[in-house]
Amino acid sequence: MLEKPDQPDAASAEAVLASHRDADTGELFGITELCRAFGITLRTIRFYEDKGLLAPRRISGARVYTRRDRARLALILRSKAIGASLAEIKHYLDLYGDNGEGRAQQLAFVVERTDATIRELEAKRAGIDATLAELRLINETARRQLRG
Repeated sequence: MLEKPDQPDAASAEAVLASHRDADTGELFGITELCRAFGITLRTIRFYEDKGLLAPRRISGARVYTRRDRARLALILRSKAIGASLAEIKHYLDLYGDNGEGRAQQLAFVVERTDATIRELEAKRAGIDATLAELRLINETARRQLRG
């Protein structure tokens, strides 16, 4: 089912969508299909559109998404899950270019970003390990004093 602000009913929106599927456009998806597939809300997809991360086509007022849009959404969600900011995600997606000519730049960005994140997480882990060691020492000291 599609979101269709100007459509009288879902059946007509589905018919419009089906009539625009051809060899050039490949598989097309409605906004509700993507929401179900990724377990997200309409508001989430619209938010990503507002931020310039997704740019669906409009066919008779209905949003339609290509396989590329679907792949971009998957990348957005995966990137958010590992802590990337929307600005970083947009930068990464924009590097790709219209025909993938920026793939090497994308990969270099990923290496740089993941190297930095790995360093940050390792530093946090070292801090956590030190805190745990201190807490264990305090705990054991307190237990010994209780035993008297």
